[in-house]
Amino acid sequence: MSRLSFVGCLLLLASATEAAHPERPNVILILADDLGLGDVRATNPAAKIATAALDRLAREGLTFRDAHTPSSVCTPTRYGLLTGRYNWRTTLSRGVLSGTSPPLVPAERPSLAHLLKAAGYHTAMIGKWHLGWTWARDARGEIDFGAPVTGGPDTNGFDDYLAFSGSLDMPPYVWVENGRPTGQPDRREGVTKKQDPYGWYREGPIAPDFRIPEILPTIARRAVAHIRRHAAAAEPFFLYLPLPAPHTPIVPEPPFEGRSGLNPYADFVMQVDHHVGQILASLDEAGVAEHTLVIFTSDNGCSPEANFDLLRQHGHDPSAGFRGHKADIFEGGHRVPLVVRWPGVITGGRITDAVACLTDVFPTLAEAAGAHRLPELPGGEDGWSLGPVFRGNASTGRETLVSHSVDGSFAIRRGRWKLCLCGGSGGWSEPREPEANKRGLPPVQLYDLEADPAETRNLEADHPEIVADLIARLATEVRRGRSTPGPDLANDREVTFLPPNFSAERQRFTR
Repeated sequence: MSRLSFVGCLLLLASATEAAHPERPNVILILADDLGLGDVRATNPAAKIATAALDRLAREGLTFRDAHTPSSVCTPTRYGLLTGRYNWRTTLSRGVLSGTSPPLVPAERPSLAHLLKAAGYHTAMIGKWHLGWTWARDARGEIDFGAPVTGGPDTNGFDDYLAFSGSLDMPPYVWVENGRPTGQPDRREGVTKKQDPYGWYREGPIAPDFRIPEILPTIARRAVAHIRRHAAAAEPFFLYLPLPAPHTPIVPEPPFEGRSGLNPYADFVMQVDHHVGQILASLDEAGVAEHTLVIFTSDNGCSPEANFDLLRQHGHDPSAGFRGHKADIFEGGHRVPLVVRWPGVITGGRITDAVACLTDVFPTLAEAAGAHRLPELPGGEDGWSLGPVFRGNASTGRETLVSHSVDGSFAIRRGRWKLCLCGGSGGWSEPREPEANKRGLPPVQLYDLEADPAETRNLEADHPEIVADLIARLATEVRRGRSTPGPDLANDREVTFLPPNFSAERQRFTR
């Protein structure tokens, strides 16, 4: 898409919005990092971690029990959330970015921030970016922390931002505010897993104003100040809060250290919940809670860094009975909490089994802002508005869900059936792909999630017709560059999804 057509699209969005929605909700989008479905009582009544703020959000909003991230790791999910497009259509076919990676989202790709900015919103982001940006380099090729940073959140539509580049365990450890580092690194620092199995982070340059245990509270303080500052403004505001927790380094501060009685991970979850409570309280105090749409979710399932074995000894399962965890193609890798509060639109205390994906946030907010999307242009091509479910419908109209794991494996879901296009987990849990191949496991796995939500019985040999149908549907969605109605669009690379050991006889399914 040309820059001219992109700008024209935004102008159409803005004019349509002003005419259709003179009063639009403020939007706060909170993205936790590595928080499992089972860590929140709204999505797991058996959870042993107290989450009072999220309990309140669920009482006053809508809880999704079948919500998914497009990927089971962080960078790809953040791309899908902000663009409404499946991450595997990009050049990032597997894994995540580092703290020094170049931008993944091109300036001309419409994002949530572009969408809402064009619709008259002030747009801001505070927290973990992890979508790449361009660090300036000196003559030796080293990062010049005194020079501007480009290609970051501002390029992707945010008016203001305070962010760090990658996960909180990835150097460099520097705040960047609106394109400028806030401090110069004065030392190298890191903690090994041997030194602290929960609080470790990789060695790298760190600035004096970047104190690891204080990052999460700093985000919360800045968010509260931002809400107070913009609450009285005539324009609506969009605040994106990608939290760095409870991802490693797991560093709960007093009074949360030891508070859960389980382990530091559970303590850190309680601290995340506390800061969510501060944000909700600031909306109340500013008098804008009734005019604000709040979305809370996570970027993937819980990481094994949480120490699943110890948590289960206390009766707590971060994956809520589903198989796997972060990085996996199994449900524990990508089924996540999703709780939405929108007074006047959503009836509080509701629970839905509608299938949702975080790519659905893009068209949902377009609808909330009254912005018309043009199907012939990029933006939200893999998203279905959650609006019908907000209003009481059982479904958004989404028929399929495509999931993606850390090693680039695919799965496609339709109704009760889920087809995993790998022989193992596609991620970090057993069996990993080399072991699955060594054991001669089938190259694909078919599960009936209604009868077997824990994905224990592979039915691929019993239902070849379902395997063929799901492969054909995935092939169509890959080829069309979209999963929603509209003209075909292009992927950023040639996308392949069949396992390498998938037999020639079975490849007929894709024709």
